Amino acid sequence: MTTALTNLIEAERKAEVLFQEIENRNIVTEGKTESELNKEVFNLAFELFGIKKFWHKRIVRSGKNTLLPYKENPVNLTIQKDDILFFDFGPVFDDWEADVGKTYVVGNNAKKLKLKQDVELAWKEGKEYFDLNKAKLTGADFYHYTKKLAEKYGWEYGNHHCGHLIGNFPHETILGEDEKNYIHPNNNQLMSDKDINGEERYWIYEIHLIDRELEIGGFFEQLLS
Repeated sequence: MTTALTNLIEAERKAEVLFQEIENRNIVTEGKTESELNKEVFNLAFELFGIKKFWHKRIVRSGKNTLLPYKENPVNLTIQKDDILFFDFGPVFDDWEADVGKTYVVGNNAKKLKLKQDVELAWKEGKEYFDLNKAKLTGADFYHYTKKLAEKYGWEYGNHHCGHLIGNFPHETILGEDEKNYIHPNNNQLMSDKDINGEERYWIYEIHLIDRELEIGGFFEQLLS
């Protein structure tokens, strides 16, 4: 295992501790706005790890906002009874980036609980496919596989890509927005290819499942380690 991968795995482990504490403290509740919950999580990250640095904007999306991909900046909603929401946070630990997304359901709505379960199951199935085929997979191959995976679970895929490179902060400034840095339908480069310096590249895999009619979406992302 490379030093870079060790550091990325440790950063993700700490991010998982943050999310576990979110659940332990039961801070995902109805009546809060997305921005209020976002601020609570930011304060919790500072309390636990002294973190003030996030490599991308912090996202809390609830209700119909869960249909929208990362680049959108929708109106700030209030979390409702029997709501669905997701987090997308990119904390930086000792200059190494994590990127973790999770879906939560407030209440017992069966369809929303199924969506939460399906997005996690689909991610795990996608990772297994990647692990078996990564030597020959292009970004486009994996994206198209993921779109079909969404359909298999009975949902629509909700984004124009399904992941991206990650690394030492600030990787985004160094790499830019080129499609070859994303698991994107136009990326025909092998995901297993080295970077321009001959170093291993590491990927975040994300799945965004949506139902436009019900106006709900679920999101899950982690490192493909």
